Amino acid sequence: MYHGTGKATSAPEPTDDVLLPWSGSALGLADLAFVAGRARPRIIATIGPQNAGKTTMLGAWYLLLGRGAADLRAGQFAGSFSLAGWEAVSNSLRWAPGQAPSFPPHTTSRSGRAPGLLHLSFRAEQKKQPTDYLFTDAPGEWFQKWAVNKGGSEAAGARWIAEHADVLLLVADREALSGATMGSARNALQLLAARVADERKSRPTALVWTKSDVPITPGMEDSVRQSVFGPMPGAGEFSVRITSGDTGERQADGSLASLLDWALTSRPPCAVLPPVPSASDDPLFMYGVGSA
Repeated sequence: MYHGTGKATSAPEPTDDVLLPWSGSALGLADLAFVAGRARPRIIATIGPQNAGKTTMLGAWYLLLGRGAADLRAGQFAGSFSLAGWEAVSNSLRWAPGQAPSFPPHTTSRSGRAPGLLHLSFRAEQKKQPTDYLFTDAPGEWFQKWAVNKGGSEAAGARWIAEHADVLLLVADREALSGATMGSARNALQLLAARVADERKSRPTALVWTKSDVPITPGMEDSVRQSVFGPMPGAGEFSVRITSGDTGERQADGSLASLLDWALTSRPPCAVLPPVPSASDDPLFMYGVGSA
């Protein structure tokens, strides 16, 4: 190719590479417009203190889907824009030669103000288009600061989740509620439950007991339940745990699949309008006419 200067330049070689508008990693707020191109995605928020098992729960869900072990009313798995992100949170739960299974590393707060968003889509049999879901993966420190000061600058990420989430999962760590710091763990969880109740706005909400094989005192359990179901009487309740299978790989029990199914299919209650009194079946005259 020649330009006006008389110098020849080479045209770029054609390539078969396809540039995709996503990297496969966890999505950020800048990616939401792309994901919401066909419809607004539903956002499922896991809310809880640090080290409560929120990221482990996400990884266990991904492994359940990969094994086809979750029978979901939401339909069949129909794709994901964040498979690399899902692999990152679930890889440590797998067994590998010379490497025993463990748990995902702690999600650090760093300096970000937006949660990591992991995408899944499911297609129901009766629907042509799949439904998109985004699962939040945020550090527990955000929620603890949000519970204390809703408007604080360090609570911006938790504030975004509370504003945009469609389903709220409040995670209670039974191990923390049975250890040496059980009193402070209970107080922090009760404070967080109060904040969730204030922000709930009739959205589906559930108390999720993680590490359910760890025993806690009946008084502690009753205290946590009262702080959740007192201000949120319609909330659900689930107990989940991760165990080691015959091959050494971390495995989720059936309650995790039930919780995922509930989170995907729960919707806010619908308003029921009273019937319109009318003596006519004609829709043009159902509401009557104004007086002259």
